[in-house]
Amino acid sequence: MLLEQIQKTGDVRNIKKEDLPLLAEEIREFLIDTLSENGGHLASNLGVVELTIALHLVFDPAKDRLIWDVGHQCYTHKILTGRKEEFDTLRKYDGLCGFPRRDESPCDAFDTGHSTTSISAGLGMAWGRELSNEEFSVVSVIGDGSLTGGMAYEAINNAAALKKNFIIVLNDNNMSISENVGGMSKALSKVRTSSGYLDLKEGVMNSLEKIPIYGDRLVASIRRTKSGIKQLVIPGMIFEEMGVMYLGPVDGHDIFAMEKIFREAATVQGPVLVHVMTHKGNGFLPAMRHPARFHGAEPFDKEVGIPLKNKEPSYTDIFSTVMRKMGERDPKLCAVTAAMMDGTGLKRFHNMFPERFFDVGIAEEHAVTFAAGLALRGMHPVVCIYSSFLQRAYDQIMEDVCQQNLPVVFAIDRAGIVGSDGATHQGIYDLSYLSTIPNLTIMAPKNKWELSDMIKFALEQESPMAIRYPRGEAYTGLKECRASIELGKAESIHKKGDILLFAIGSMVKTAEEVRDSLEEKGVKAAVTNARFVKPLDTEYLKKAMKSYSAIVTLEENVATGGFGQQVGMFLYENGYKGRFLRKSLPDAFIPHGSVDRLLLDARLDGKSVTEDILEFLK
Repeated sequence: MLLEQIQKTGDVRNIKKEDLPLLAEEIREFLIDTLSENGGHLASNLGVVELTIALHLVFDPAKDRLIWDVGHQCYTHKILTGRKEEFDTLRKYDGLCGFPRRDESPCDAFDTGHSTTSISAGLGMAWGRELSNEEFSVVSVIGDGSLTGGMAYEAINNAAALKKNFIIVLNDNNMSISENVGGMSKALSKVRTSSGYLDLKEGVMNSLEKIPIYGDRLVASIRRTKSGIKQLVIPGMIFEEMGVMYLGPVDGHDIFAMEKIFREAATVQGPVLVHVMTHKGNGFLPAMRHPARFHGAEPFDKEVGIPLKNKEPSYTDIFSTVMRKMGERDPKLCAVTAAMMDGTGLKRFHNMFPERFFDVGIAEEHAVTFAAGLALRGMHPVVCIYSSFLQRAYDQIMEDVCQQNLPVVFAIDRAGIVGSDGATHQGIYDLSYLSTIPNLTIMAPKNKWELSDMIKFALEQESPMAIRYPRGEAYTGLKECRASIELGKAESIHKKGDILLFAIGSMVKTAEEVRDSLEEKGVKAAVTNARFVKPLDTEYLKKAMKSYSAIVTLEENVATGGFGQQVGMFLYENGYKGRFLRKSLPDAFIPHGSVDRLLLDARLDGKSVTEDILEFLK
C-alpha cells in the first residue's frame, strides 16, 4: 500500500506522480474505516484529501506554516506528517487531538477549533516573518462557511498592506459556480500569474507613476478601467477590490491542477487567494448526501452510513421539540442560530416556520445584535448557540441586549464538558462570563422536563434570559420533582440531612448519586436544585445557613466566577458559621477525552465527590 510509505513529513513527495490519486483513495478508505469505529469529523476531511496532498507537495509543513481554519479538516495533514499509526487514539484521552495542536507536532502551526481565525493568524505570521527577515511560506486554508464570519473579512482587509507573499486557500464546497464562469476564470488566472504578465504589469505601472504631474492620474485611470472589465468576468473581484489577488477556481480533487496553481501563487508578491472547489464528504455517498450528519459523526456502519448506537433523546432533542410546539402557539417566536441549524436542533423549527428562522452564518456577534433588533420590534427571539461559541459574542450580549434589558432568550447548548472535541469546545466558562452581566437571568435544568419548563418560562419574561444545558442524553430521573419555575427560586429535592448538596444543572444528577453514597457511610445529606445561578435564591440560602452544618456546591463550570464562588461569597458576607466546600472544574483548559474520564480527572464524578466530602468533613 502507498499509505504505508508515509511515515514522516515529506514522504508524500517520494510517491510517484501517477500514484498520487491512488494515495488519495487509500487515505479516504483509511479515514472511513477509522472514523466508522471511533467517530470524528468525517465529511469535512473526506473533502480535502487531494487539497492537503497538493499543499504538502508544494509546501514543507515543517518549515512553512499551514494554518487550518477551525481545524476539523486536518486529518489528512496529520497522516502526511507521520501520525497515521496513532489514529486509533484520535479524540481519545491522551490520544491524537481532532484539531491541530502545536504541542502534538511542529507541523501544526496554530491551535484551532473555532472559525474565521486562520487569515488573521496567517497574516500575523507573515508580518512576523518579514520583521524577522525569515524565509518561509504562510498558507491559511479557510472554508466558504467561515467566510460568513466578519473576522475573516477584517483580516483580508488588513492583508492588503502586506507587500510580500501570503496565500489564502478558499476551500469552497458549496458547488455554486457555473462552468462558464469557472472556465473564464481559469483562463484569466493562467495569464495573470505568468511571470511575463506580472513583470510587464509592474514595469508599466512603475514607469507611468514616474511621469510628472499626470503619471499618478493615468495609473489610477487604467486601474479603474481594468477593474471595470474584471468585474464582468472574474468571480473573485470582491477580493481584488480589497487588495488580494484572486486565482481560480480550481478543481479541489485534481491534485496536479492544485499543485500548479499553488506554485504560481507562491510567486505572487503580496496577498493572494486561491479558490478551490471541493465536495464535502467526497468518496463516501452517505456523507455526500448528508454532510451535516457526518460533520461530527458518531461510530457508524460504513456500508450504509447508519449510526451504530441508538441514542436516547438528548437535551438538544428536547429543545427542538419544545421550540416546534412553542412556534405553533406563538406567532412571534423567532429562532436565531450561527451556522448550526442541525447541531442546535432547529431544523424542525426551520421546516415548519421558515420565515421565522434565521441562520446568520458563523457570525455569533451579529446573531445576538440581530436578535436585539427583533426584540425591539416585538418579536420573541431565541438565540441558540453552543456555549464555547457564544463567548465570542460577549460584548453584544452585554451592550446590545442586556444594557437595553431586551427579552432575548439564549439557549446555550453543549454547556459543560463536551468530551472528544477537546479544549476549544468545552463549554465550561459560560456561568462565569455571563454572571458578570447585569439584567441577565441564568438558569440550568436538572432533567429533560425542567428544560422544557425553563424554555416556556423564559419566553414569558420581559428581560434577557439564558438557559444552559449539556451535550448528550437528557437525564430522566427526578420526574416527580417538577415544581413550577419561579424567578430566582431554588427547588428543594431532599430536605433532611446534616449537610446540604446545592447543585446546579447537570450536577443535580451527580448530587443524587453522592447523597446515596454518603448515606451508606453514615452521613445524611439534603439535596437542592439551585435552578438559578443568577439571581441566586438568597432567601433559601439564609434558611440553609441555619439548617445545615456544611454546604457543598456542585457545578460543571470553572471555579473562578462560577456558581460556587458566588454562593461562597454570599455565605461569607452573611456570616455563615458552618463549613463550605466548592466542587467545580479547575481553572484550566481541559483536553479531549470521554466525558466520564474528564470528570474523573477533575474529581467531579460521583465517587470522587463523595470521597472529597468525607475527607472535608473530617
